Amino acid sequence: MEKRIINPWKWQNERSYVQAIEVTKPEGTLYISGQTATNADGKSSTEDMKTQLIESLTNLEKVIKEAGYKCENIVRLNVYTTSTDELFSCFDIFQNWITKHNIKQTSTLLEVKSLFETLKVELEVTVVK
Repeated sequence: MEKRIINPWKWQNERSYVQAIEVTKPEGTLYISGQTATNADGKSSTEDMKTQLIESLTNLEKVIKEAGYKCENIVRLNVYTTSTDELFSCFDIFQNWITKHNIKQTSTLLEVKSLFETLKVELEVTVVK
């Protein structure tokens, strides 16, 4: 697999994403359903945004590893949240996770009216191999 990052500007670098990624010669593509703060028994978290974000990232990482892919090969990461204000108050957790895994991904962030049950954040990802 070969990846080429397209960034006509520099400003997005501080926001932990890139404008576009071209992937050529992939061995596989993994499309992951939105990962949330849902435990192994399927129970949705009632915790605060920070706790839910951490659990969502942990669940996302588990799915990626279970499938035999690597976090560093995430090419698309969409974030859905019920409160951008709450999310941005702990956004450093998200950015540190991105940095830790050396991820260069395209992203869309959307504030939505609600998510399933008591959930506050959902992460939707595409990974290549």
